[in-house]
Amino acid sequence: MATHMSRCRTWGRVKRFGIAAYRKYSSGGGYPNTSLSTPLPGIPKPVFASVDGQEKYETKITTLENGLKVASQNKFGQFCTVGILINSGSRHEAKYPSGIAHFLEKLAFSSTAQYGSKDEILLTLEKHGGICDCQTSRDTTMYAVSAEVKGLDTVVSLLSDAVLQPRLLDEEIEMTRMVVRFELEDLNMRPDPEPLLTEMIHAAAYRGNTVGLPRYCPVENVDKIDKKVLHSYLHNYYNPERMVLAGVGIEHEQLLDCARKYLLDVKPVWGTSSPASIDLSVAQYTGGIIKVEKDMSEVSLGPTPIPELTHIMIGLESCSYLEDDFIPFAVLNMMMGGGGSFSAGGPGKGMFTRLYLNVLNRHHWMYNATSYHHSYEDSGLLCIHASADPRQVREMVEIITREFIQMAGNAGEVELQRAKTQLKSMLMMNLESRPVIFEDVGRQVLSTGRRKLPHELCDLISNVTAADLKRVTTKMLRSKPAVAALGDLTELPSYEHIQAALSSKDGRLPRTYRLFR
Repeated sequence: MATHMSRCRTWGRVKRFGIAAYRKYSSGGGYPNTSLSTPLPGIPKPVFASVDGQEKYETKITTLENGLKVASQNKFGQFCTVGILINSGSRHEAKYPSGIAHFLEKLAFSSTAQYGSKDEILLTLEKHGGICDCQTSRDTTMYAVSAEVKGLDTVVSLLSDAVLQPRLLDEEIEMTRMVVRFELEDLNMRPDPEPLLTEMIHAAAYRGNTVGLPRYCPVENVDKIDKKVLHSYLHNYYNPERMVLAGVGIEHEQLLDCARKYLLDVKPVWGTSSPASIDLSVAQYTGGIIKVEKDMSEVSLGPTPIPELTHIMIGLESCSYLEDDFIPFAVLNMMMGGGGSFSAGGPGKGMFTRLYLNVLNRHHWMYNATSYHHSYEDSGLLCIHASADPRQVREMVEIITREFIQMAGNAGEVELQRAKTQLKSMLMMNLESRPVIFEDVGRQVLSTGRRKLPHELCDLISNVTAADLKRVTTKMLRSKPAVAALGDLTELPSYEHIQAALSSKDGRLPRTYRLFR
């Protein structure tokens, strides 16, 4: 009886899907063998929603009478991210003690003309499910708030107050000094030296100018920065024409009304007189080397301590993000990729990038090999960070210089397509996040006055050829190298030898002969 029922069920499936689409498995079960690329039989044809024009999704930009730009991008949802981006950062501190941007980042969202303390600000945002943050970089300062759309009026009012009306009380500045000192100590004690090396490579590449100025406040300047110095800096750089109010997840007209209400005729706490001196210096790439001898043997103690490593970063001048070559450099950086010696692997993790295939997979003693690309409005820096045992520093440096030379060779079609696809997928995945869209909108409008949409960027990436990569690499290799070295540097080759390797055909260091070892 049971056998008869089973046969009936089987025949029913055959009639439904056809004999060719039915397979018997050892478990006794079966399933329709329909290809994933063909519609399932018996299923009605799907009807997809259509996009009625691109204008709904374009970034809308308006410039107010005082020069402030208002940019918005609509996005479905009950929350929005709104913030003010300012063309101000550590690169503008040539006439001031370095570290002002670092101080302002820590002082952000403290007491203002309207709010008595940071706690009051946080309680106000809490009513709208909001959070606030401030980040400074070498060329941009960003104050941002994420909150419910219904609280937009409160959010813009709060942002205006935090940026233009900070009290900068003595006790707040003293607390900030303590925070900055702690952060500097932490920076030097971290097992991951990447932030410190990034600071060093910029100082080597742009010695004493613009983006080469310290991103973090030097210890000797912590006590020099006071309310008077901060007000002098804010007076010069926190001006409406150097600002963008950006918003994602709100209607443009709504944001515009709030901007007119809270940012059009507001008198800053430092006065309204015209700026005395704005630093308009253009980045001057110098190249050079910065070495810090440091005992790294006790950086990470514990049951499984990280071994003592020496860290090297070698960089060459690339281009600014305003140039057409910026996209080929981004593809080149993605093609180099790299990472740490341990990775969970899997698709999209960069395991087929050059620094994995040519370096980490071949030289088991190397703990790290990663490519970075830093780009600014007037210059850029493509660098490779590598770390290994102090006894193998010379060999590690030669491996990195060879990788730089091999960039100028012809890129294979498969690896080029993989790098372009990976760059596009990373771009699109990042732009799924509302705060990332906000930062993208704000930074692009601040630097160029408009925003390139993701599909435009994807088209530019698709158009990059192997010839483009060869051209930009050849140009890059003509610049002097910038080198940052941290740890036990006994085996580090001289700067002249590194420069000679990057000027040679094969990237090899000049041979050295020692009479005694």
